[in-house]
Amino acid sequence: QVQLVESGGGLVQPGGSLRLSCAASGIIFSRYTLHWYRQAPEKQREWVSSITTGGTTNYGGAVKGRFTISRDDAKNTVYLQMNSLKPEDTAAYYCRTVMGLTTYWGQGTQVTVSS
Repeated sequence: QVQLVESGGGLVQPGGSLRLSCAASGIIFSRYTLHWYRQAPEKQREWVSSITTGGTTNYGGAVKGRFTISRDDAKNTVYLQMNSLKPEDTAAYYCRTVMGLTTYWGQGTQVTVSS
């Protein structure tokens, strides 16, 4: 079975940094585009970033210039380096991939940005 497991969330002050990880199993990781999404309470899930098999990266406007997505296919892991964090970045962060007609999500990791 396919599993995606996020980690690395926590409480950080505004302006601080965190690095999230998403470890995959049951997947030939290197063959798939990976995405990060986030969802704050009572808000819609928001696409944050993606990275293709070739290493092409894309970012949502709210995080561009502050976040960096990367992947280590040997470790079956995708990362999200988050710098210059703002309170509005507070959310549960999820990784996602699509295999055929099926979308797979991780369980999420909570990021809270507060002083």
